[in-house]
Amino acid sequence: MLPALVRNLDRRVLIAFLAVTVLLVGVGNLASEVVEGDTLAFDRWLISGLRDAANPGEPIGPWWLKKTMIDLTALGGGPFLTMLTLVAAGFLMAARKWGMALFVVLAIAGGGLAGNVLKWIFVRARPDLVPHLVSVDSASFPSAHAMNSAVTFLTLGVLLSRTQKDRRLKVYLLGIAVFLTLIVGFSRVYLGVHWPTDVVAGWAVGAAWAILCSLVAAWLQDRHTIEQEGEEAP
Repeated sequence: MLPALVRNLDRRVLIAFLAVTVLLVGVGNLASEVVEGDTLAFDRWLISGLRDAANPGEPIGPWWLKKTMIDLTALGGGPFLTMLTLVAAGFLMAARKWGMALFVVLAIAGGGLAGNVLKWIFVRARPDLVPHLVSVDSASFPSAHAMNSAVTFLTLGVLLSRTQKDRRLKVYLLGIAVFLTLIVGFSRVYLGVHWPTDVVAGWAVGAAWAILCSLVAAWLQDRHTIEQEGEEAP
């Protein structure tokens, strides 16, 4: 009989593998429907619902919500996410977790590269239903802000939580990561620069990437290639 630890690890790996499979299959089906134009009615309905019917140039809600969404959407931009990644890597190096610091940088850089490849493959046009409230200059599917924020926030949340022993800290890190990912994705639709299905695809691919990174990190920790919870590099 296998030790309980091994059995639990196998169960976690199986659950994570199934989650990644479901996410990627869902993205594949969604991408197929996007290419065929089957999602356009839903996309148009939701974007229109977030705008003033009498003035499509203005989003619904109080005046400060528009300004807040413009500020928050920058959290999914390349400059901020790069800076956040470097800060997190610096924190890990200061804690003498050199292996985890390198893994974090490589994991997030790899996710960003995957997002660029997907944009190049699909080349979907941006929404033309309402005026864009922030400038954009790339393809629409999947949303780079949604995907890169999911890749960065979720990957950092998962990997940083793996360096902590306290369960409350783990929950806090993961909760903040999920919240930031969701708010950035919503802001892209609210500001009219992405179709809702672009954002959903970005979230799904980003989440799948974060889960894969977690599995790889766990495997490397078991092999003592990168630091385990509460462990410092020698």
